[in-house]
This record gives sequence, C-alpha cells and structure tokens, in this order.
Amino acid sequence: MAVTQLTAVQAAAWIKDGQSVMLGGFIGSVVPESIMKALGQRFEHEKSPSDLTLIFAAGQGDGQGRAADHLAIPGMVKRVIGGHWGLVPGLQKLALQNEIEAYNLPQGVISHLLRDTAAGKPGTLTTTGLGTYIDPRLEGGKINAITHEDLVSVVALEGEEYLLYKRLPVDVAILRGTTADTHGNITMEDECLIAENLATAQAAKNQGGQVIVQVKRIVPAGTLDPHAIKIPGIFVDAVVLCEDESEHMQTFATQFDPAFVGRATAREQQETVSYPAQSEPDAKTLIARRAAMVLAPGSVLNLGIGVPEYIAVVAGEQGMLDRLTLTVEPGAIGGLPASGLDFGACRNPQAIITQDQMFDFYDGGGIDQAFLGLAQCSAMGDINVSRFGDRLPGCGGFVNISQHAKSVYFCGTFTADGLAVEVHDGQLHIKQEGRQIKFVEQVEQITFSARRAIQMRQPVRYMTERAVFRLEPEGLVLEEIAPGIDLERDILAKMAFMPIIDPNLSLMPADIFSSAFSLPILQNRRLVNEDCEAS
Repeated sequence: MAVTQLTAVQAAAWIKDGQSVMLGGFIGSVVPESIMKALGQRFEHEKSPSDLTLIFAAGQGDGQGRAADHLAIPGMVKRVIGGHWGLVPGLQKLALQNEIEAYNLPQGVISHLLRDTAAGKPGTLTTTGLGTYIDPRLEGGKINAITHEDLVSVVALEGEEYLLYKRLPVDVAILRGTTADTHGNITMEDECLIAENLATAQAAKNQGGQVIVQVKRIVPAGTLDPHAIKIPGIFVDAVVLCEDESEHMQTFATQFDPAFVGRATAREQQETVSYPAQSEPDAKTLIARRAAMVLAPGSVLNLGIGVPEYIAVVAGEQGMLDRLTLTVEPGAIGGLPASGLDFGACRNPQAIITQDQMFDFYDGGGIDQAFLGLAQCSAMGDINVSRFGDRLPGCGGFVNISQHAKSVYFCGTFTADGLAVEVHDGQLHIKQEGRQIKFVEQVEQITFSARRAIQMRQPVRYMTERAVFRLEPEGLVLEEIAPGIDLERDILAKMAFMPIIDPNLSLMPADIFSSAFSLPILQNRRLVNEDCEAS
C-alpha cells in the first residue's frame, strides 16, 4: 500500500488538540526540524494544536530556538516528559515558571518505556533512579509545583526494590530518516544515529496513533535493501520530503560528515585520530591526564560532556584510542565521539545500534569505565548535574550510566566560574580561584546516589585538577593532591565540608604536570578494577 506523502505544513495539520506527541532525535541529530518548525508556526497562526503533551528522550535543540523549542509557546503545551532539557531554554522557562507540567526522567528509561509501551506492558521496571531525585520518596522526577501526577512508584520484587515507570501515551510520533520508499519503508544511511525510532513508531501504532517521518528522498517500492530498513512501512502513516537542506542537517553543527556514518576515506580516518601535543596544559587537560592514567586497554567506555571529552584527546595524543572502545548513549560504538552540537555522533564508528539497545547494554553493567561530569558534590559523595536553581540541564543518560557502570570517575574542576591555573616546574599554581564552590554540604538535587553506589559496592572516584577523592561508606576521602597545592588554603578552605583525609595522602603523579607527559600503558583492565576494589 502506498504511503501518504505530505508537506511539513500538511503534516502539522494532522496534530490535534490535547494529543501526546513523541519527538524523535538526539540534541541536533536525527531531528525532524521541518515538521517541528511547521507545527510551531501553525499554532502561532491558528492557536492550534493546544494542550499537547511532548515526550522526548533527549531534548532536540540548539539552545537558540530550533527543534523542540519551536513548540515552546504558552498554551500550545500542557505537559513535557523529557530526559535532557539543556538545549530547550524555551521549554525550560515554561517549566520553571509553572506554566506547564514537567518531568525529568532518565533518558535510558524513556527509551525503554517506548519499547515497553509498544509491547503492551504497564511500564518499565528497573533499579535506575533509586536514591536519586527520580525516586518518588524524594521528588519523583517532577520539575515544578504544578506537576502532581506520579509517573514513578516503588515496588518490591523478591525482596528487592525497583522503580516502576508508567507507560507513555503516544498519539503521534514525529521522526526522521534518510530515504523512504513509496510503501513507507525508511532507511537511515545518512543519519549519524538511529535513536529510538523503531520503538517509538511501534509504540504509536500499537496505541492506535500515527507516525510521520521526515526524509531526504523518496524512491520506488522494492528498491531498498530490506536489511537497511530501520522503520518498516507498516509502522509509517506519512512521509514528509524535506527539500530545504538547512532543515535536514546531519546535526545542528554539521550539514553532512561522511565520517559520522563510517564513509570517510582512509586519509580522513587518520586525520580524525591525529592530535596536536599541548605543552601548557589547562585545568581540563590536567584532569583528563589524571583520568587517562586509569584507562584500561580493552575497556568499553562512556565519556560524558565537558571535561570528560578531553580524555579522548589525551588518549589520542598517547596513541591509546585503538586499545579502547568508546560508546555514546544514543547508539554509536567505537570511533571518536564528537562534541558540541555534534554530540551523539562518532567519527568512524564501528557500529550504530538503537538507543534502547544501547541502554540495555549500559543498564546490564556493560560499561567498564564511565567518566562523567562533576558539577556539584556533597560530603557523602552525591553528585548533582541536573538542576541548579533556575537552570535545568536535566539528567539525560547520566543516571543510567553512573548507576550501572562497573566503575565511575567524576571529572571536573575543583571550583567553577573563573578558575585559571598554570603549571611551572612541575607544580600547579592557582592564578585565579573560581568564584563558585562545587564541593558543598548537600547537593541541590541528587542525580547520582552515593548511598546506592555503596550498597552495590561500586568503585567511585572524583578527579579534579588539584585533588582526587574516593567514595567510602563514611563519605568522601581525599587521597591525592597536586604538587604545589596547599592542603589548607587551596583545598579545605574551598570546600563547604571537611573530607576524610587518607592517612597515606599522596601527591598526584608528577607526569601529569610535565610538558613531556607520557601515559603509562596498563596491561589489562583487571589491574584497574582490582585497584578500585581494593580502595
């Protein structure tokens, strides 16, 4: 049967008041920008559709009004259930001003909820989120005071606690692919991610909903390789042919990079892993060097946004990338993770799987080492990266990754907002201290639960440019300080609590502060894991 072909304006007219709409895409990748834009313009002119529920695993946007923020219009949206809010400031504002009901749930849980909803299950049962702000005994994932419905509950099964997340209603799914045939079969050969497209389409169809897919081209039925089909035509109601390249970019930073889909030339692949040496390291590089010293050949890694991204640069400088497998939560395996609005893509990946499949692997303990951001840390070792007063970046995949990785390293500067450091003669000097203290008595929101980590005997370390801590049942233990740093003046005076000081407190490895930094090669990941467990 031939699939319906629509313009973006016609597709926007399909959406009705009060419907629940799932938006596909990850930050700036696989985003059906043309349809989202047309939907926002329709409301501006017609004041319809109104009172929508928006669902997204990772908030699609660029921080400047594109993607999901086309819909951030008072009256258009009633409720948002999202995993990452950092690049949708318009929706953030509506949520923080109590103009819409709003939830921040783990990105991986939302991807699994779509699959479980498609399967007719009552929801997703998981330990992900226990002890964090998502736990209903704390905040239940609710963002503001007008959000009352409980989407998360605690259940007991065979003596263990779990969280049950309610199934997601999906009336309309707005997705993106590369090529559609006239029967609606969708391939994604030019997309850097698959995301959760199949699970979303199935969730919509099995609830009597509709699926609309934006594509770059339409070809005759029977001309596509069945193995290449990512969304079968039986799940697709309409396709929108996007003829404006600016509304079908590979990411919001890149029109098209063949390396993101494994089609780079041999020379381009070599350029991807070529790094210039840095003779005068800044704070981020120092942290990345310290973190890189625990990298274990053969490990499967996840590197978070920000400081952890620099670990890949250091590993690249040292020729170690080919001994590691880097992964990104929306589905890319291997290669080099991109940053900024390209984040989610990888250059020269070995494979790209769906986001729900990746989180199956993550939640089951597949990550050997996770290196994640350190925004706020409490005396007990809890971490907050999701909410800071009127700033709402959201948790994204942080909860899934940090809670289930075999070992976790939180990496960030010791203070924030203005920190400047320099290295002289192998010694670290603070040129200007950051105005914001990051080691606080209690975090504003618990995105990582130290208590849960202790219960699960998960090795956890906290790495900064001037100090390294480890997690113990009694709290944070200071185990290393940088050469040139004064313990009282530069560390203890810049913390809101007194950490436990290891009686064997030592200096951070001197190589980190040398212009001739060289990464020691560890023989296997067992050595690193044993070291962590011994601590």
